Parts: sequence; C-alpha cells; structure tokens
Amino acid sequence: MVSSLAIVAYSVFKDAAGVAGNIFAFGLFVSPIPTFRRILRNGSTEEFSGLPYIYTLLNCLICAWYGSPFVSVDNILLTTVNTIGAIFQLVYITLFITYADPERKMKMLGLLAAVFVSFATLAILSLEVFEFSSRQIFVGLISCASLISMFASPLFIIRLVIRTKSVEYMPFYLSLSSFLMSMSFCAYGMFNWDAFVYVPNGIGVFLGITQLGLYSYYSNKSSEDREPLIVSYS
Repeated sequence: MVSSLAIVAYSVFKDAAGVAGNIFAFGLFVSPIPTFRRILRNGSTEEFSGLPYIYTLLNCLICAWYGSPFVSVDNILLTTVNTIGAIFQLVYITLFITYADPERKMKMLGLLAAVFVSFATLAILSLEVFEFSSRQIFVGLISCASLISMFASPLFIIRLVIRTKSVEYMPFYLSLSSFLMSMSFCAYGMFNWDAFVYVPNGIGVFLGITQLGLYSYYSNKSSEDREPLIVSYS
C-alpha cells in the first residue's frame, strides 16, 4: 500500500514538474513578440536576424520527436511543449519571410526547407535503422546536444553584461522564464530517470542562476534606462 502511494506521488510530482515547464516555456515562446510588433509596424525586418527562429524550430522538432512514444517512454510533456514551441517559431518565420527583402526571403526559405529535410531524415533514420532502446539513445544524444547548444546561447549576453556592467541587454523576465523552465524540466527528467532531459536542463539551471545573479548585481549599476534588446532563446 505504501509502495503504491509512493509510486502515485512520484508520478504526480513528475507530471507537475512537466506541466510547470510547459507553462514557464510560454514566457520564452512569446519573448520575440515585441520584435515582430516592430517588424509589422515598420513593414521591414530591418537588421534583425531570422536565424534564431530557424534554429529554435529545429531544436523544438528534435525534442518533440524525442519525447514522442516512438522514441522514449512517458515523456509526452516534452512533446507538447516543443510542439507548441515549433508552432510559435513557424509563425515567426512566416512573418519574417513575409517582410524580408528578396535576398533574405530566399535564404530563409532555403533554411526552412533544410530544417524539414533534416528532421524528416532524423525521424526516418531513427525508425528504420534503430531498435527502440538504441533509438532512444541515438535521438536522445542529438536532442541533448541541441538543448545544450541552445542553453549556451546566452553566454555572449552574460559576457556583454560583465563587460558593460549593464543589464540593458538582458531582460529580467526572459532570464527568469528560462531559469524556471530549466528547473522544471530538470526535475521532470530526474523523476523520469532520463539523463537526456535532466543533464541539459541542469546546465540551463546553472546558466539561469548566473544570469539572475548578474542581473541582481548589475541592475543598480545601469546608468541608462533603455528598453531591453529582445533576444530569442527559445
């Protein structure tokens, strides 16, 4: 009886961590909205780059595939959050292509096609070549590498904050959302005994703590009150 209750409680805590991760991830997914309001207002992508949205789309597709029942066990909340993320990125990419100049438009279309071809190749290869256990390792390693590179992307912002002693380029709520999402999915991965989830998200927790610590230290040192530059991490 005690064992059954423990198993139920364990499952509830795991699902709660996954649901929390889905909620906190929403803050990351909506973070580029101010940028696209500006693009829509000006009718131009100006000097903004579309590469973060292309890369994030690929990352979301890979992680959604890893969380699916075809690859791993009881990781469906990974699929939900990354499916939602992929939809957001597709909307952003569509808007970017719509308002980009012809040269950028063709480049973005080519990169978008490359993302879908790469993902289709990964999915077909993992299904046709690998058995279930080895498939999870194969896709898990790719997913883990993709997440680590995504969580490492704020490093240049951290370096900029230290160099300028200003947090104007590091929005607080974006850093907070990233930290909370990483912490939630780190717990989710640990409850599910899945190193491909808790290892990269553990790195995300460390980087999130670093960003929040720097924000706390340098927030009072900022000499000018400027609107933060919106950077897409998700």
